[in-house]
Amino acid sequence: MGYTKTDLADLQQFYTNQLLHDTVPFWFPRSVDEQYGGYLLMRDHDGTLIDDDKAVWIQGRAAWLLATLYNTVEPNPQWLGGAKSGIDFLNKHCFDTDGQMFFHMTRDGQPIRKRRYFFSETFAVIANAAYAKASGDEQAAEKARYLFGKCLEYANTPGLLLPKFTSVRPAKGIGIPMILMNTAQQLRETIGDPRCDAYIDQCILEIETDFVKHNIRCVMEQVAPDGSIIDHIDGRTLNPGHAMEGAWFILHEARYRSNDPRLVELGCKMLDYMWERGWDKEFGGVFYFRDVFEKPVQEYWQDMKFWWPHNEAIIATLLAYTLTGDEKYARWHKMVHDYSYAHFHDKEHGEWFGYLHRDGSVAQTAKGNLFKGPFHLPRQEWYCARLLQQILHQGSENSFSETLTNRIES
Repeated sequence: MGYTKTDLADLQQFYTNQLLHDTVPFWFPRSVDEQYGGYLLMRDHDGTLIDDDKAVWIQGRAAWLLATLYNTVEPNPQWLGGAKSGIDFLNKHCFDTDGQMFFHMTRDGQPIRKRRYFFSETFAVIANAAYAKASGDEQAAEKARYLFGKCLEYANTPGLLLPKFTSVRPAKGIGIPMILMNTAQQLRETIGDPRCDAYIDQCILEIETDFVKHNIRCVMEQVAPDGSIIDHIDGRTLNPGHAMEGAWFILHEARYRSNDPRLVELGCKMLDYMWERGWDKEFGGVFYFRDVFEKPVQEYWQDMKFWWPHNEAIIATLLAYTLTGDEKYARWHKMVHDYSYAHFHDKEHGEWFGYLHRDGSVAQTAKGNLFKGPFHLPRQEWYCARLLQQILHQGSENSFSETLTNRIES
């Protein structure tokens, strides 16, 4: 069965309560670094610090979260001040002399590590854009648009960044068109930029043409430049959670474009393919890696359950259900929602553990490190709460929302 209107209202309240009374309070205000700016986010299960280094990705993501809460939940000055702390740290410390951003910093802003791609920049774009909307700061708006241009330049200029691999076996990953698509979506929906729509189209076209393989019901993580499968271990390795994240980015775009049927179909097929490959039928949860031809996967954590694929699957299945009314997606959403809040959620201290063994037991207790922080989980709870609020209270927003609401009520 699908969800009733009461079910959706209960889910909306659940996600709102988890976000505002469980997830966000775990991190803030205690994580704002009053001495050096930015955030202290490497925390154990009870919130104690395990390291005071700062990951640039997570600094940008946390600033985005706080500014977004200010913009969409309530204009809480503590959230705005916290967002400014992150923005100031990013702009003061996290850019190298060549203009590219670092990846890993000391607490006081000294660079430790720089990586060969530009995802630090994409998170700085969405952080600056959300903060600009919240504060009216024109410099932040200019920074967001400038960095978005740099991201497009990095993505479309071969050789501009140092390559990670040699030219012997050229490849490209789905991460760049995926993340750039969502970066453009965030920029468009906060302060706007005339480049966004066309680039979103370009990203969707690349994903659809080169990474989605309808003949084998799969979304590839990596392909050759012409879109063909590279029949080696790295080329065969799939990341179901990443593909589901890409699916909901496309479903979000479909909804933005008045439920564009072509994008609804594409996003749902991506979700279908990777749910079939990624859901663990024995223990529940989403596998981290799979092999496209069902061969052994190299990485030893391939059958673990990481937090963030479950956040993406929760969003993707709920979006698919609200866009199509297909009860299959309601069933999948309930499965991944129930699994996640039963296994990842720490009912004593709040927030989620990040890493589970295949059987759902906690592998280690840290809730913050160089890759995990206040982003995937609060984004999921925030996005789902807002989506459901719109479906339940603004049914006339578009014809399908009205149809779904009427169908549920009946």
